[in-house]
Parts: sequence; C-alpha cells; structure tokens
Amino acid sequence: MMGLAGYLVLSGLLFGLGVAGVLLRRNVVVILMCVELMLNAANLALVAFSRFLEQPDGQVLAFLIIAVAAAEAAVGLALVVQVARQRGSVDTDDLTLMRG
Repeated sequence: MMGLAGYLVLSGLLFGLGVAGVLLRRNVVVILMCVELMLNAANLALVAFSRFLEQPDGQVLAFLIIAVAAAEAAVGLALVVQVARQRGSVDTDDLTLMRG
C-alpha cells in the first residue's frame, strides 16, 4: 500500500499538470478539463489526508467539491457551446475582445 507521501506527490503532479494546461493551452474546452484536473488533484490530497488522520471530514469535503465541479463543468460547457455558436471558434485568442 502506498503511504501518504506517495498520494501527495501524485496529487502535486496532477495539480501541476492542470496548471500547465491552463497556462499553455488556448482551447477553452481543454482549459476547463485542466481546471477539473486541478480540482481532482485537490480531492486526492483531501482524501489522502482524511485516510491518514482517520477522519471522514476530508472525504465529505471531497464529495462536496465533486458536486460543485459537476455544476461548474455544466455551466462552463454551456457557455462554451454558446460562444462557439456565435463566434465559430473556442480559441481564447478569438475571445479577448469583448463586443456588445
């Protein structure tokens, strides 16, 4: 069985991968997926600490974060679909100019 340090290292790597994806990618859908990856990395750290400390608080908080992340993904994808219909692209370079 892997110890606490192994889970935290994995969580840190996943979070770093998510941050790199947000900073380096230009597609809005990929950016949303990277944000979800960062949330899941935080969930992994919460569950690892919860298991290590033998307290269910971290697992309950992780479950709450999963529910909020699902709502965030639904709203974010709805916005992306609407922007794609209006502008024809979901590239962030095309979305820098706010027009009325």
